[in-house]
Amino acid sequence: MKLNLQEVPRVKTITKEEFVKNYFKPQKPVVIERCIEDWPAFSKWNLDYMKTVAGDKTVPLYDDRPVDYKDGFNEPHATMKMCEYVDLLKKEPTKYRIFLWNILKEIPQLQEDFKYPDFGLRLMKGLPMLFFGGRDSYTFMHYDIDLANIFHFHFEGEKQCILFDQKQNKHLYKIPHSLITREDIDFSNPDFKKWPALKNAKGYITNLNHGEVLYMPEGWWHYMKYVTPGFSMSLRAIARNPKNLSKAIYNLFIMRNFDNLMRRVKGQKWIDWKNEQAICRTHKRLNNTLKN
Repeated sequence: MKLNLQEVPRVKTITKEEFVKNYFKPQKPVVIERCIEDWPAFSKWNLDYMKTVAGDKTVPLYDDRPVDYKDGFNEPHATMKMCEYVDLLKKEPTKYRIFLWNILKEIPQLQEDFKYPDFGLRLMKGLPMLFFGGRDSYTFMHYDIDLANIFHFHFEGEKQCILFDQKQNKHLYKIPHSLITREDIDFSNPDFKKWPALKNAKGYITNLNHGEVLYMPEGWWHYMKYVTPGFSMSLRAIARNPKNLSKAIYNLFIMRNFDNLMRRVKGQKWIDWKNEQAICRTHKRLNNTLKN
């Protein structure tokens, strides 16, 4: 048995008006296949190029280890020179990923290689972020703290993306006071005996190739798995739905600070309690659904 996933719709190209009408307003995902062929990045950006322009930069690395109470918010698990990291990606599978790497801050010249597309949304121009990963590395299922509209541009190789909207929260074993699901769920091959509520979740799946862009609507859950070594860039636009905007403000100024406080006060017991609650709450809702 597999997750109940449908393919993300695909278009070759799209106008601003078509995007707003068909995808932004109804908050539906889409892959645009030929959006950036006029960018210098389309022909230039690959792992070798990144090694050339950023080889001497020390980059933050993350893997798939469970959250530890001592870890700060988005604190890296290791660091490495970019040249060494690219060599590692090409040599063998690795769990190490680069996450939320601000290219304007680190390598300003890369800004000359891309444009900010006009999708009818005001993109945040100070936050183009890069994400790198080795074969079979993946991000936990999560959604972004600011519930932004995300445009995810992929470069080199192939990447699998699984998406769910916020209506699926009750099926996903969401960790309370957090933006992730249980970290021991393998969304590419879930164990339905252990995680029975996942049978009721309805989502989307797509595989991104070089030059394609995935639009993820506000607050959508996403799980990313690198089929081959590669990297992506995200551009984002602030949440426009007032409910989502208020959630983003709550996450940034209240939830995150409360979670960090509880980690300091209760330590690992806080993390363990949250993990237990994800199962208890999800299975309670599942049992109530079955009774009805």
